[in-house]
Amino acid sequence: METLLDELRACGDWYEALRDQHGRLEALEAWLCEEERGYRILPHRGLRLNALKQTSLASVRVVITGQDPYPGLEGDVPHAMGLSFSVSPGIKPPRSLNNIYKELSQDCGLDVPLHGDLRGWAAQGVLMLNSCLTLRQGEAASHAKKGWEDFTAAVLDVVNEKTDPVVFLAWGKHSHKLAAAIDENRHCVVRTSHPSPLGARKAGLDFDAFLGSRCFSRANGFLSDHGRSEIDWLALG
Repeated sequence: METLLDELRACGDWYEALRDQHGRLEALEAWLCEEERGYRILPHRGLRLNALKQTSLASVRVVITGQDPYPGLEGDVPHAMGLSFSVSPGIKPPRSLNNIYKELSQDCGLDVPLHGDLRGWAAQGVLMLNSCLTLRQGEAASHAKKGWEDFTAAVLDVVNEKTDPVVFLAWGKHSHKLAAAIDENRHCVVRTSHPSPLGARKAGLDFDAFLGSRCFSRANGFLSDHGRSEIDWLALG
């Protein structure tokens, strides 16, 4: 059985960078083992730290934070695959991801794909990290306040300490809170509403509406201005 610490060992430079979190992962592992006695936990083992596995610390140029994994199944295939907003290959894009594609189409000229697999972004240095990395199948936020938030906060702290400038795409109030401690003298935080159908067109005093925000080209503009290569947002799965 692949434990969380086993997964972290497969995550390259994250293993040493998060050494002070090894004990927390062992505690989460013990708790998840108990959860698995009575519930189906998503994403499945081997994908729970997939965001770190797919994007090395050294390569991080953009961070996209979410709240928790998708709780649904299509047939017997989980939507959740360990990257925030991304779904398993073959799964139809959820409504929030459709709005992400809509903004990409307006901002960068994307021909909207039929799939929701965003691993092509991860391979380019886009860290797609949920605040909670697991849940019970069918129960949104069921693993909130069980220890994951402290772990993912530690991940963001490590990224915040990078000397290379990074863009944080903070979509929705939950993500705004996660980005509150980011050093904006070195990094860039682009705050918008959440891409969900309920929030995608709503702006606030200190954030733009997601639709029309041009957040993707703004991210590339910051990276280019600071001597870093841009993300090819059209290269998805």
